[in-house]
Formats: sequence, C-alpha cells, structure tokens
Amino acid sequence: MNITIEGQPAFAYLNIDLDPGEFLVAESDAMASMAADLDMKAKLNGGLIKGLLRKFLGGESLFINEFTNNGSETKRLTVTQATPGDILVKELNNETYYLQPGAYICSTSGVKLGLKYAGIASFIGGEGLFKLAMSGSGKVAFGAYGGLMEKEVVGEYIIDSSHLVAYGPGMKLKVQMASGVFGSLFSGEGLVTRIEGNGKVIIQTRSLSGLVRWVNRHI
Repeated sequence: MNITIEGQPAFAYLNIDLDPGEFLVAESDAMASMAADLDMKAKLNGGLIKGLLRKFLGGESLFINEFTNNGSETKRLTVTQATPGDILVKELNNETYYLQPGAYICSTSGVKLGLKYAGIASFIGGEGLFKLAMSGSGKVAFGAYGGLMEKEVVGEYIIDSSHLVAYGPGMKLKVQMASGVFGSLFSGEGLVTRIEGNGKVIIQTRSLSGLVRWVNRHI
C-alpha cells in the first residue's frame, strides 16, 4: 500500500494505492473518489455499543467504511476530511497514539480504534472529555482545520484551547488560566492546556471554535 498526501497545507487529501488483497478502514464520509472495481463495505465502528460511544463521546461516525481491492491490479482510493486543513500519517509500531475527537480519517489493517477517558482538564481545555485511542501496528491518517505543527516537548508546554490534535501516551494534560484572572479575561486567551511529559505533540494552527467566534463578530 502506498499513501501520498497531496494539496498541503490548506486543502490536503490522501491518494491511497491499494495492492491486490489490501484493505483500508476510513470514516464514513472520508471517500472523495475511488476506482470503480474497489469493494466498499459499511460496518459498525467496533460493534453497536462501541460505535455509539465513539459517535457521541469521540466525535466519530457510527459507521466506518472498509475499502478492499479484490482485483489483480493496484487500484487508487482518494480520501479527505470535512474541513479545509492539513493531514498527517502516523506509523504505529505496537504502540498507542491519541487523537482529538473528529481528527481520525483512515487507517490500515492492524490498527485498532478505541475510546479513552481524557479527563476534566481535557474537556475544560476544549479538547473533549474523551480521546480516540489508536493502537497496534500500521498507519493512521488524521487531520484538522488549519495547518499542523509537530512540537517536541521536554518537560512542559502551553497550548491554547482547541489546538491540540494528537499526542503520545506519556503526555499529561492540565488546564489553567492563561495569565491570572485579569489577564485571562481581557487578553482573549482564557483557558489554556499545560501539557507535561517528553515526546511529540501535533498542534493545529487554527481552530473551528475560533472561526465560529470570528464569524459571529461579523454577523
């Protein structure tokens, strides 16, 4: 399987070449185009109960689509995300990786989709009460509104609310005021997320909540 990212950074999408016998799992609305002889099957996202939990708590679809190449030649599938922005592909090697709700796009065989409680700090910080847990070995593609930045964290780092996209299991999240009561109220920053640990985090340069506030000010 060959996966290439095109259209970066504002309107990224994925071209995925499936070899005979290979399959890909994707969000229900992720497919933009595909070869006519690829097989597509809709499935519950981990069963009814787990699917409902991921839909209402993890921001994902109740159903996922499985695309399989049952032919004898390589076939192309193109997937994308609902919002304009960038996409990254993460290679998992028998490990766990966390995504914010709504960030997941697709994954290869060997990657399991799960849901894990993220804590009150994550919820107050605008990242959701639950997080998506990607585990196993394989590739997972995720994206977000705006550009995506990779930041190496050693110790502590401050991220504005609704900007954290993905991080490893060794990172801890805490919520705090940006700069005291007065500064938080009048600086426009409000609450921020303090992330602690050693590892890489993925940050989005824009947030949908920020876009909504900007639009509301001009209506």
